[in-house]
Amino acid sequence: MAPAPRAGHMDVSNTVDVTDPRAVASAVRAIMEQRYRGVDFAIVDLLVQDFNRLYSGDYPGFRACDIKYHDSQHVLDVTLAMARLLDGYEGSSPGRDLGPERALAGIATALFHDSGYIRRTRDTRNSNGAAYTRVHVGRSARFLGEYLPSVGLADLLGICTRIVFYTGYDLDLIPPACRADPSEHRLGTLLGTADLIAQMADVDYVRKCRDHLYEEFVAGGIAGEEGRYAADRTVYRSADHLLESTPDFIRGVISDRLEDRFDGVYRYAGDFFGGPNLYMDSILHNCERLETMLSGERLGSVGMS
Repeated sequence: MAPAPRAGHMDVSNTVDVTDPRAVASAVRAIMEQRYRGVDFAIVDLLVQDFNRLYSGDYPGFRACDIKYHDSQHVLDVTLAMARLLDGYEGSSPGRDLGPERALAGIATALFHDSGYIRRTRDTRNSNGAAYTRVHVGRSARFLGEYLPSVGLADLLGICTRIVFYTGYDLDLIPPACRADPSEHRLGTLLGTADLIAQMADVDYVRKCRDHLYEEFVAGGIAGEEGRYAADRTVYRSADHLLESTPDFIRGVISDRLEDRFDGVYRYAGDFFGGPNLYMDSILHNCERLETMLSGERLGSVGMS
């Protein structure tokens, strides 16, 4: 069954405006404080405020976000998904609890997992943050390493700068120490899953792939005539080629990353919602809609929901 119609600024439940930092901060705090009774997550408000400053160009030493796919809405959507996955996991895994400190580390990392796309003010070499596509995760880790001590979260620096690599293209870069620690690995798989399911469940996912993701790939050197990347990566020749490849990409992500590499933790979203997994339902709807368009060669109607 297709999900209920929703506007492009709303989350999969059609209840949270994921373009509004305060709305997302409020929703995340409510989830965390309900799960961890008696723990004050007021720090989330500060983290979201600083995230908003960074992406708006008001954070010292950094320019505003200048890309349209990995933008502030994407990050807020991922952060909300991360809170929901954490809640679903904690409620379904007695004896394997992550606890409030690791949960906070997960939220903080979600908020800044794409900070590596943000250009520093001294950066005059690149005209767009997408130029850092291939190295943005390492840059995000460095930002977290600089930022967390400034807000009294130095104790989370190690775990945050390790689990952020679960959001990257190359999972071989995940630090061995992270894989070796069961709790840290689980937190990382939840984060990597949140990053994937939030973007693929976006009601405008298909249009954003065509209009924004492709141009980021071109700027990052992994698409277009000048595109080049590792031998096992597709180099997209055009925006239409990217769309034609997207259904196979979605199914590959579900089977390889979500099910295998990330241990199927996307199922905890269903536990949070108390039944249907709204993220997976929306992802499959996006995939089926795109396949219908492709079969009828109607790529010009991509903007329609």
